[in-house]
Amino acid sequence: MPYQQREDLPDRVRRPLRQVPHAQDIYIAAFNSAIEQYDNESQAHAVAWAAVKQKYEKGDDELWHPRD
Repeated sequence: MPYQQREDLPDRVRRPLRQVPHAQDIYIAAFNSAIEQYDNESQAHAVAWAAVKQKYEKGDDELWHPRD
């Protein structure tokens, strides 16, 4: 099931990324592409998190921050 907007994301994704809307957008784009390609929701979520982690990292404060 592709996601249309940030509010459609599951809480386990939306909550940790609430401070970085751009990361949510990355997640949505990567998930939607992966779900079409693999037709496997678990794999699509893994791809989406990997895409987020290319641009953002979780800090010691437990918040996500842009990578340098």
